[in-house]
Amino acid sequence: MNANGMFADVLHVGFTVTDIERSVDWYGRVLGLELIHRQHSDNAYIRALVGVSDAVLEVAQFALPGSPPRFSTHVLELIQYVEGQGEHAVGLGVNQAGAAHLGFVVADIHTKCSQLLAEGVDFVNLPVLVTEGANAGGYACYFRDPDGIVLELMQFAPQRAQRLGIALPPSS
Repeated sequence: MNANGMFADVLHVGFTVTDIERSVDWYGRVLGLELIHRQHSDNAYIRALVGVSDAVLEVAQFALPGSPPRFSTHVLELIQYVEGQGEHAVGLGVNQAGAAHLGFVVADIHTKCSQLLAEGVDFVNLPVLVTEGANAGGYACYFRDPDGIVLELMQFAPQRAQRLGIALPPSS
């Protein structure tokens, strides 16, 4: 637990998707995340947990290769409501309340973006230089998964990356 006794760590992030098979393929093949576990959840516990009386879920859990989380087997959980699904929130803007995103640290954002573009990934923006704040001198970009969920790439400035032990590519 932390000093105020509230939280020990982040357990994982979860996103609801429309097609679990498409998302499992995309997060594994395109982003390179490691599929850790799949499960079918059709039980009273899960219905009580999510607050949907007829919920039946397909779940996929992913880890970052070579970087196990501290308190869980996974860092990302994808959920498809096979039964009890709600409406698909198409086009939820990054500026709308309730919008969320998941950010990934990368060593070479320009190379990673080129790889993602080759896979047909939909970018909100290509890498922009961060000019203010804690990440000044780094680069960041937003992109979307097949359901329109916003994801972020962050390449830290060389000084910050060095302090955090992240190897950056040589300057060109």
